[in-house]
Amino acid sequence: MIQTPEALTVRPMSHADIASVRSIDRLSFALPWPESSYRYELSGNDISHLLVAEVEGPGGSEIAGYIGFWLIVDEAHISTLAVHPDWRGRGIGRVLLRYGLSRAVECGAQLATLEVRASNHAAIELYREFGFAVVGRRPRYYRDNDEDALLMTLDDLHDLAGAAEGTAR
Repeated sequence: MIQTPEALTVRPMSHADIASVRSIDRLSFALPWPESSYRYELSGNDISHLLVAEVEGPGGSEIAGYIGFWLIVDEAHISTLAVHPDWRGRGIGRVLLRYGLSRAVECGAQLATLEVRASNHAAIELYREFGFAVVGRRPRYYRDNDEDALLMTLDDLHDLAGAAEGTAR
């Protein structure tokens, strides 16, 4: 079993977190979001929910990862999810996904959707652990290399019993 850090907190993202989140974004994605997108998601987009995973270490606290989703009627669309390379493999992505989906249920979501690069096998496996299924393909979705995106859906957010273990503290 992968051990998550003992001092892990998942909380709403604030404007003060943008620099750390953007750093993780640039390390994680070929097409990172600009700062203005995060500012808009935090202040101007009423359907947006952004959360960060913060870990306590000897040098203080740091942002280890983040998740975002848009609540569209009864659907949670996962807009972004990333963990800093130094913190990968410790279950933080799993905790973020579980916490984000739980938050989406609290907000009234019945199902969840997302797009993921067809080559991102680690992410696809994580989503499958939570019950997401591939329901479609978006050809040439990613403009940096024309890679296809897989469209994945979790039809019943209230039935996460088979999902990977992990809770936020």
